Amino acid sequence: MLKDLTQMSAGETGVIKELLGGRGFVKRIESLGIREGKRIKKISSQFFRGPQTIEIDNSQFAIGFGMAKKIIVEVDETK
Repeated sequence: MLKDLTQMSAGETGVIKELLGGRGFVKRIESLGIREGKRIKKISSQFFRGPQTIEIDNSQFAIGFGMAKKIIVEVDETK
């Protein structure tokens, strides 16, 4: 199932499928190691339009709500 990062629940994992945005956005987000094909885990999010905390390659990052809306993730199915 495809979701943007803001729609994921804390603890959900998946693989980044697409980065929606211009060259500036993609360059900035890739400099953090957030690239298509990488496994991602959502750690937490703040209420309303606050920052989203994620984990990639054993590193945690907090990114803004607007940037998180542009990261499309194929979420792992829970059983």
